[in-house]
Amino acid sequence: MAEQARDTEAVGVFHDAESLQAAIDELLTHGFDRAELSVLAGHDAVARTLGHDYRDVRELEDDPQVPTTAFVPKETLGDAKGAVIGGFLYLPAVIGTVAVVASGGTLAAAIAAAAIGGGLGGGIGVALSRLIDRHHARHLEDQLQRGGLLLWVRTRDAAHEARAQDILRRHAGDDVHLHKLPKLVFSTAG
Repeated sequence: MAEQARDTEAVGVFHDAESLQAAIDELLTHGFDRAELSVLAGHDAVARTLGHDYRDVRELEDDPQVPTTAFVPKETLGDAKGAVIGGFLYLPAVIGTVAVVASGGTLAAAIAAAAIGGGLGGGIGVALSRLIDRHHARHLEDQLQRGGLLLWVRTRDAAHEARAQDILRRHAGDDVHLHKLPKLVFSTAG
């Protein structure tokens, strides 16, 4: 037996990252799950998937073929940057210390190796974290230059639809509306 599911999404265009973040924060505190929120994938992925370039994000609002991605909040970017810096700080320090101790070096030499290795590794980690920031900033800037930041919100019922649209509008979402997603057919047979 096949069961049909028909979902809707609320969609809005934001003209700055702060308004987008504020809308997402409110959605998350008002009954929406992070998995129900998505943003436009990178320009290259969109062009590759669609087989053509686009000039304005509004062309993509209601296209179910457009690749999306999960929204990555600032806090998660901060966690990723911390992990990169910490990993590059820790690993060279440990390797340097182990190498000195294994070769019969003194405690002072082991401490010096840890400090030098950690310092060099930390510097590499900081440089990589700056790359993360630049990549994220370029992604946002590219979309803003093409008309804004798209946010899609999966909805479950009429109350959810109304709540999503209200939140998007209150946080300066432009062209907020609902659209139907393609019908999906799930098989419930054994």
